[in-house]
Amino acid sequence: MTLNQIRAFVAVAHDGGFTAAARTLGMSHSTLNSQIQMMEREYGAELFHRRGRRVELSALGLEMLPLARRMIALEGDMSSLLDDSGKLRHGSLKVGAVGPYHVTEMIEAYHAVHPRIKISVTLGNSEVVLDALDRYVSDVGVVASRFPDERYHMQLYARYPVIAFVHVGHPFAKREAIALRELSGQPLLMREPGSTTRKALEDALAKQGIAVQVAMEIGSREALREAVARGLGIGTVSESEYVPDPRLRPVRIEGDVVSTHIHVCCLRERRDSRLIASFFEAIADRTAPAT
Repeated sequence: MTLNQIRAFVAVAHDGGFTAAARTLGMSHSTLNSQIQMMEREYGAELFHRRGRRVELSALGLEMLPLARRMIALEGDMSSLLDDSGKLRHGSLKVGAVGPYHVTEMIEAYHAVHPRIKISVTLGNSEVVLDALDRYVSDVGVVASRFPDERYHMQLYARYPVIAFVHVGHPFAKREAIALRELSGQPLLMREPGSTTRKALEDALAKQGIAVQVAMEIGSREALREAVARGLGIGTVSESEYVPDPRLRPVRIEGDVVSTHIHVCCLRERRDSRLIASFFEAIADRTAPAT
């Protein structure tokens, strides 16, 4: 059974004959008659009693008519829903992000252009964000590094230096900046291996041949900040995500030799989705030029 057959059935029932119904639907009498006959033959059912040019609904046809009208109404509702989504008057967008700072300003920009689109945000490290894209749990991702993987479309949003932060009683707390090599011998508190801030720091250390002591791996920014506040070691964080705290002092790393690059991404195969494309368009004015 097809929607065209259902439309034909409803039209004949409404107009009381095949000729009038064919005129309503803009098709030939023979085509319309064929649609009804195919449906009757498929199910071995009689939907109409044919009396010359007049037709009357059978008992089965009378029972089927309200269901058929409901199906056509539902098709109209789905068509309206899809049309609204395409015109961005309705819909929901799921965003995964490595932190609240960047994604919040992106949502602000998007909401100003598309106030009727509902946005939901989930937070996690870059591996979690990309996995959510792969599983279609998220539509758009905000990550702290570019990933050379053809599965993803990546667009640079901003670049931020990575800074150190220490307890107020630490000797570094009295300084504006430290050299990267001064981290050698200091107890470092690091995020989990999936963290791109950690990877950026490790890459910079390796480039300069600097060995460091990782005192502890901590799985969240909040827990890491608390550990530093208790004097357990030195932490590092993207400057944009540092949260001021009277127990802590931020310290720049000379030359800004460690940095994170915030990228907005999606699955490459979904880049042309109207809803996903609208997100990239909304933040275009705030997006950093490619370098």
